[in-house]
Amino acid sequence: MTNIFIKPGTPFKAVDMLLTNFHLPESTLLMLVSAFMGKENALAAYDEAVRNEYRFFSFGDCMLIGNGLNVP
Repeated sequence: MTNIFIKPGTPFKAVDMLLTNFHLPESTLLMLVSAFMGKENALAAYDEAVRNEYRFFSFGDCMLIGNGLNVP
């Protein structure tokens, strides 16, 4: 058991990129994406995905997200 829930505002210390598919609204995985790239950026990415008819779920399209930090 853990009491950690990653949500927007949670700092990431070891990960600087995330490769993930597009998740369903209200899923915990979407919360992880929002925490990593910021809620507004996540909403913009999902708006773009819907507008361009990207595929969602496990066998759909994916995105590579950087956290915006310049990590050597």
